[in-house]
Amino acid sequence: MKTMKGAILPGNGTVELASFDVPKPGYGQVLIKTMASTICGSDIRCIYNEHVGKGPEGYQPGTIAGHEPCGIIVEEGNGLKRFKKGDRVIVYHISGCGVCYDCRRGYAISCSSPHRAAYGWQRDGGMAPFMLAEERDLIELPDELTYLDGAQVACGFGTVYEALEKIDVSGNDIVLAVGLGPVGLAALQLAKAMGSPTTIGVEVNKERIKLAKDLKLADYAFTPGENVLDDILAVTNGKGVEKAIDASANAKGRELAIKATRAFGKIAFVGEGGTVSFTPSPDIIHGQKTIYGSWVTSLWKMEDLVERLVRWGIHPERLITHTFPLEKAGEAYALMSKGDCGKVAVVFE
Repeated sequence: MKTMKGAILPGNGTVELASFDVPKPGYGQVLIKTMASTICGSDIRCIYNEHVGKGPEGYQPGTIAGHEPCGIIVEEGNGLKRFKKGDRVIVYHISGCGVCYDCRRGYAISCSSPHRAAYGWQRDGGMAPFMLAEERDLIELPDELTYLDGAQVACGFGTVYEALEKIDVSGNDIVLAVGLGPVGLAALQLAKAMGSPTTIGVEVNKERIKLAKDLKLADYAFTPGENVLDDILAVTNGKGVEKAIDASANAKGRELAIKATRAFGKIAFVGEGGTVSFTPSPDIIHGQKTIYGSWVTSLWKMEDLVERLVRWGIHPERLITHTFPLEKAGEAYALMSKGDCGKVAVVFE
């Protein structure tokens, strides 16, 4: 049997390359040649530095990492119904049980069955030259999009698109993104594609502020501080933004997203972890604002997103600032952990 190297995360801020057998697809499964796999902030938060994830975010030690994979099918198992060898695909990163209420709605992310297994967490993911996937977890990657585009869609862009859809972003809306890591940057890129005439970003990291400006994603970019709310009000006629996304998972960042949103506006929280404190009456009730929680997205909405990316002519790979081969996966994770970057990808030939 052929073997391959795959990246595993011991949980002490390092990456190890271990040997694995190249898997054989069973019924309803495919073998994918990985072409690109990007690193998610959740990997850093819950696995890379320390194994702190529980339940859906509980990493099984020794599992091949990477829940943002994209590649091409190179071998078919029996019983395939739609996909075939040679198809370019994105892997939706949670493999649900398929029969619970949430799975039947397409939200495998919310599957609570013990049969649920996330790629890169409880089953082998995309940080290896080949990976095994269920056909039901695949999204077609159009020829107009690159493998790096597809890897971005697998988690980050899908997550952001779900949130922007929930708060109904349109050409009527000034959009604020608090936290300009890959998710916040994706929020600005998609908000512009959805028609937002003005976008605002708030971020502490100067490299990421520069990236938002260089890519022309943020019309205004501010650093956190005691005057940041006044800065946002100053460029919104004193009223605040119509729509806000918090991708910071920071208590002050979330509070800012709420307070910087005008009356009848909508806010989505997508940043994982952390806390928030606010005063309900002046901050939410009197302004009749709405806060949404948004966790990843559904299979069908991810398919919609892929179609719209082609229609809009935008490429998520623009947010990738660094690429590494698998042999340098340790450098890739270390850079992503430090944060002086946009998105970081591991690429395969």
